[in-house]
Amino acid sequence: MTDLPYGGRAPVALFIYNRPEHTRRTVEALLRANGAPQTDLIVYSDGPREANDFDRVDAARTVVRAASGFRSVTVRERGYNLGIARNIAEGVSDAIARHGRLIVVEDDVLPASGFLDYMNSALDRYQGDARVWHISGWNYPIDPTGLPPYFFWQVMNCWGWATWADRWAHYRRDPERLLRQWSANQRRAFDLEGAHDFFSQIEDNAAGRLTTWAIFWYATIFEHDGLCLNPSVSFVQNIGFDGTGEHCDAVEAQPLDLATCFSGGLPNEVAANGEAIARIRAHLQRPLYRRLIGRALRRAGLR
Repeated sequence: MTDLPYGGRAPVALFIYNRPEHTRRTVEALLRANGAPQTDLIVYSDGPREANDFDRVDAARTVVRAASGFRSVTVRERGYNLGIARNIAEGVSDAIARHGRLIVVEDDVLPASGFLDYMNSALDRYQGDARVWHISGWNYPIDPTGLPPYFFWQVMNCWGWATWADRWAHYRRDPERLLRQWSANQRRAFDLEGAHDFFSQIEDNAAGRLTTWAIFWYATIFEHDGLCLNPSVSFVQNIGFDGTGEHCDAVEAQPLDLATCFSGGLPNEVAANGEAIARIRAHLQRPLYRRLIGRALRRAGLR
């Protein structure tokens, strides 16, 4: 295991709603991660939206109330339904203001054993570098051959991620402003030169067809010319594409090889990796990917 220069570990914020089995699997995976006994777990449980949600929300809360094996477990139970966008955005703001940096996981993200080591090492390594805004735990299933184990690019992924309070302080959810102010060139750059229609999520939020948060974190990073650190091989598996999630259709599960251990190798040069970006662009343009995954990702707001 790589040394963690600042000693302490960032807390994990876990966001749950009404999926007790997904929640159980996520908590168990977190407990198997290296460093879990030294990690504080903060759970944000959204309140029920309608009457038939009460039992499932309570069942999910029962799972996290019983969780042990972490340094501490704090469960913050919402008395009413905020919705996924507000629950996550407000929860991240609350926790990161208290702790200065934060690792974020949702109830359908299963981290591998090296996930916490990777996140903490990257948070320590790039804390003082204002060019780095976001640490991603997931990557598109591209061929990693010839790529470094970790690389920088401009797009953030939110299936297991981390950031710092001074970066998150810039987060804004204002789709109307982006529609007014962004040029056609900015929109195309945001869409990876046409590889994927990210900007339509902003349009859908402005029109009320979506209420999501992640696309606006990406927009915030983009407007500040920030970079995001990605593993070439993912440290997390998403189990939410079974039709149970918010803003998420059921689609065929995609096999994914995970990185299990973190053994260092974080990049010294903070600059976008052109080869990694080219492979992701090519992957996003594949017809099979668009058919099976693209629609669900778009509706979920980069989830």
